[in-house]
Amino acid sequence: MKSPHATQPSAAAPLAGMTVLDLTDHRGELGPWMLAELGAEVIKVEPPGGTAARAARPVRQPDSADRDLRSWQFCAYNSNKRSIVLDLDDQDDRDVFERLVGSAAFVYESGVPGTLAEAGYSHDDLVAMNGHIVHVQVTPFGLDGPRSGDPASELSLAALGGPANMQGIYERAPVKVSIAQAWRHAGAEAAAAGLMAHARMRVSGAAQHVGVSAQAAMTWTLLNAMETHAICGRDFKRSGTVAQLAVPLQMRYLTQDGWAIGVARGVATGRLLDWYIEEGLADESWRTEEWDTYDMRAAAGEPISRTFDELYEAMVGLCASHTNAQLLQRSMVLKETIAPVHTVADLVEFEHLRARDFWRSAELPGADPVEIPGGPATIDGVRIGTRRQPPRLDEHSAEIRAQAAEAANEPEMPAQPLAWDVGSAELPLAGLRVADFSWIGVGPITAKALADHGATVVRIESSSRIDGLRANPPFKDNVVDVDMAHFFGTFNTSKLSIDIDLKTPEGVEIARRMIAWADVVVEAWTPGTFARTIADDELIAELNPQAIVVHTSLLASGGPLSALGGFGYHAAAIAGFYPVVGWPDLPPDGPYLAYTDTISPRIITATLLAALDRRRRTGEGCVIEAAQLECGLQFLAPELADYGENGTVATRMGNRDPEIAPQGVYPCAGDDRWCAITIADDGEWKTLVELMGSASWAQAPDFASLEGRLAAHDALDEQISEWTANQDAVTLERRLLDAGIAAGMVQRSSDLLVDPQHLHNGFHRWLEHPRMGAVPYSGHQYQIAGYDHGPRFAAPMIGQHTYDVLSSELGFTDEQIAEAAAAGALG
Repeated sequence: MKSPHATQPSAAAPLAGMTVLDLTDHRGELGPWMLAELGAEVIKVEPPGGTAARAARPVRQPDSADRDLRSWQFCAYNSNKRSIVLDLDDQDDRDVFERLVGSAAFVYESGVPGTLAEAGYSHDDLVAMNGHIVHVQVTPFGLDGPRSGDPASELSLAALGGPANMQGIYERAPVKVSIAQAWRHAGAEAAAAGLMAHARMRVSGAAQHVGVSAQAAMTWTLLNAMETHAICGRDFKRSGTVAQLAVPLQMRYLTQDGWAIGVARGVATGRLLDWYIEEGLADESWRTEEWDTYDMRAAAGEPISRTFDELYEAMVGLCASHTNAQLLQRSMVLKETIAPVHTVADLVEFEHLRARDFWRSAELPGADPVEIPGGPATIDGVRIGTRRQPPRLDEHSAEIRAQAAEAANEPEMPAQPLAWDVGSAELPLAGLRVADFSWIGVGPITAKALADHGATVVRIESSSRIDGLRANPPFKDNVVDVDMAHFFGTFNTSKLSIDIDLKTPEGVEIARRMIAWADVVVEAWTPGTFARTIADDELIAELNPQAIVVHTSLLASGGPLSALGGFGYHAAAIAGFYPVVGWPDLPPDGPYLAYTDTISPRIITATLLAALDRRRRTGEGCVIEAAQLECGLQFLAPELADYGENGTVATRMGNRDPEIAPQGVYPCAGDDRWCAITIADDGEWKTLVELMGSASWAQAPDFASLEGRLAAHDALDEQISEWTANQDAVTLERRLLDAGIAAGMVQRSSDLLVDPQHLHNGFHRWLEHPRMGAVPYSGHQYQIAGYDHGPRFAAPMIGQHTYDVLSSELGFTDEQIAEAAAAGALG
């Protein structure tokens, strides 16, 4: 077997030489797949008959010649893996498995108790086989706690995690994303969690046990709606495509050939004003407004010359007069994005992805090649991932068994040094230095993942161009102020902040000193802007040859639309997520707010941790580039493949599922109270009938079969709604769960703050902020046994640590700091 600790991995495959044992099903397979994309050798260990994931929807043509590879879900997230069938009830196969564990770096599995526990293996047994093993379990709620044994479904996780509360329109029931997402989020987070645990193993020398919570992963998709009740005393409510920003703003606009996403805020109006005047949608008097400060002044109740309604009507008129392509091209030139709402069918023709050589071919037996998403990031200009196809069941059994036997016959080798020049058992990234030049969501969340685990992360800000999150709610006690915005706070825990004017030469020089100081440099500006303003990659390499540089942007460099700026809601529209959320008889609603801001950091953090591990072994830095669009498309890979082969265009279905009935979100007693219920099979239907008092209507013979229930779904929803309408949602949820039915109250921010499982996992951390006082910060979506992973301290006020960083970290004298201040370089 290959050693789990390679010595000279290539930059584009930083985990080359590490072995991962993958016992997951559809709930966790994306995590090991991500490690495979990063170069690890992943062995898919399957039970006799194969993993249930091989039957997961969407499926290939019904007459597919290769039944092992019928599932596009399986094919998408099991490429780059090898398959072996092991019967863990058979002693010979147990011996093979134990030898595999002995030479592996990671073991991944799904659920609680999990495959291994059911086979009689505890975590301690794994440790006895390999004292350095990292054992990761992807679970609905975590390894233990009050919910850990509860049944779960995609719908119940969306309800209990919170995103359902923010999706859809208020006049109807809350909705989930109509395609699988909960386990894709949890799986991606599992890759980052495993690598963070591996970093802790290096500095402690001890094996690690990790539990990933899908509920917590779904809560993180709420962005600024996570802690809002504790911050400003209210819960955000779902409002379709109306963004919960400084003021509620409609983002969806009808165009000549579809829908587009834009935000008619003040800054956007200033950038689009010439076009508005040209089209007769505004007049010259609009030029008197100070559009750059309009949004903050409006939020604070200060005088403004035009109402948001007028700004909205101008955008409505502009979009109604043009096609999506015209809007995208012209708005890009004006630096204010109006993004098309794509379907999966549109994406395969999207020119920018072609120019970036994004697609790769899935060449499966008995079928024409189908294009699927390529690797989600590039390292030193090379896209991660290889072209190995997904494995047939037991395809690699002979070679894996031979390798295991060879490993058993090899003499025991001395343990490789595990020491790293940074870190401690409690803070594995202590000593790592990060210069965070990013803003808004993706970059800051990525840097937060390092800061909370001990890295010294310095957030470089400028009071002359504040981070947009400092200007958006929730504001503590509704006080509109850059230091009272918890939207910024959630994404920037455990960081230091310096206020530097990067428009001055002295400010640029400080920025370059930060680059020379850092181990990691993160920036999230439009491609090319950082290079022109601060330093290009060549200069960064001169300043700091071992630096790992992370560039993240909407579309990344090297394509015709690289200059397109924007936010996660723009990327989500372009990536095809809007058409798969909402109701089939209504326009697309999309997932809540900046959806790709919740996907990209999971992928970038894993890539960055892998690059750091490679640098530890080789001393070499690298340049990582990741587009929000390309990261987001990893969560649509099965649906894109399904379109390529079957022509199926994924769309919104409310809360319905073509293979489950009934399933829905049903009204309960109280104001906007709901409970999600999933009836997975005929047995659960019988149980639900009994809970409903065995009403005569429910015992109709047609309802005994799935086909009958699917045909009568509307009628079933009406009857179930009558039964639930006067019941307390919490009580109903527990009755259903105790009966073995996946259910969950649709939780708001106020509910999440007291959710028993989040409390058990320590998900929210109450920390003292200099201005806000004690406020909750959302933590991580996983727990590492025996380790408190933070957040460590509250998010900073803007420029709070300018003097300390310049003096203590960069070595400036008091005279040099005074000179920089006199030159206008300090905020």
